[in-house]
Amino acid sequence: MMPARLSGGASSMEEQTPQKIKQPPVLFKKTQALLTKIGERLGAPVLAYWNSPRGSICHSDVLAAYALLEQLGKHELIYLFVKSDGGNGQASLRLMNLIRQYASHVRLLAPLECSSAATMLALGADEIHMGPMAYLCAVDTSLTHDLSPLDRDNDRVRVSLDELSRVIRRWNTENKDAHLNPYQSLSQHVHPLLIGAVDRADSLSIMLCKELLSYHLDDESRILEIAQVLNSKYPSHGYPIMLDEARRIGLKVVPMDKAVNDDLLALNSLYSEMGQRATTDFDEIRSHSNEILNILEAGDLQIYFQNDKDWFYRSEERRWITLNDNSNWRSIRRVDGRLHREILHVA
Repeated sequence: MMPARLSGGASSMEEQTPQKIKQPPVLFKKTQALLTKIGERLGAPVLAYWNSPRGSICHSDVLAAYALLEQLGKHELIYLFVKSDGGNGQASLRLMNLIRQYASHVRLLAPLECSSAATMLALGADEIHMGPMAYLCAVDTSLTHDLSPLDRDNDRVRVSLDELSRVIRRWNTENKDAHLNPYQSLSQHVHPLLIGAVDRADSLSIMLCKELLSYHLDDESRILEIAQVLNSKYPSHGYPIMLDEARRIGLKVVPMDKAVNDDLLALNSLYSEMGQRATTDFDEIRSHSNEILNILEAGDLQIYFQNDKDWFYRSEERRWITLNDNSNWRSIRRVDGRLHREILHVA
């Protein structure tokens, strides 16, 4: 598990006494017991979907969810526990579409953050059960483009259509008598192709919301109104939309049962323990990181993505590079009372 020798800047690395690599805990028996308890309270199976602060909703999660749902089978009702800061909205659509093929009705359980693309996922549920600390947020799309402006660290910054629209509105207000074109000045800082790309991404965000809401709403005008509110009403992408505000928007939201909320918070604590960083430092320029980013779980099966790689600091380039990357999806399955662990090859 020690980092391999590198050519160039890494050739001076000296052999050291092997050091045991730290591993994050996998708490399958404890999480399974809580999921079973929650399912019994609710009278229906529960599918858990948890992201660490450094994880996100992505397309490979759909393949992991498929394995879980195949084992879970078809049901009239499935509860979906989600804790996530967001990710890819198109993956959210795929994930809800998949779940809908195994359940006639879906109720989403949100004890904590259910943000951005996770809010999109929630839009596809027939009901959203929110705990006292739960919140949704705006789904306006921002993107990092090859032509994005650079920040002080020389990194490309994310730009949203809402930000651009606010700049243009303010420009028009302050220069309403000057008959000036705001795009001429804006293009000195934001490339015109980036403006077009952001506008296209915003259209995609509205379309995704409409598709997800259509799983349980028939009123097209209401669907469009909700989608537009979530895309453009709020001054901040991370503005927390709590239960009362979610109701005012038009979402079917109900308070979560306290006992269920308490159990989900306990489950989140176990997942957070699994998702802690496990870093092994060999010296000031070499280390190994292990970290569970995404977890999906249902009865007798847990699937998670684990970062597992060496890091080496290349001083002449002043940056860290990775080596021996064994990051992959892994699963734990209970079969006849015994636990089976395996690597999942998800492309």
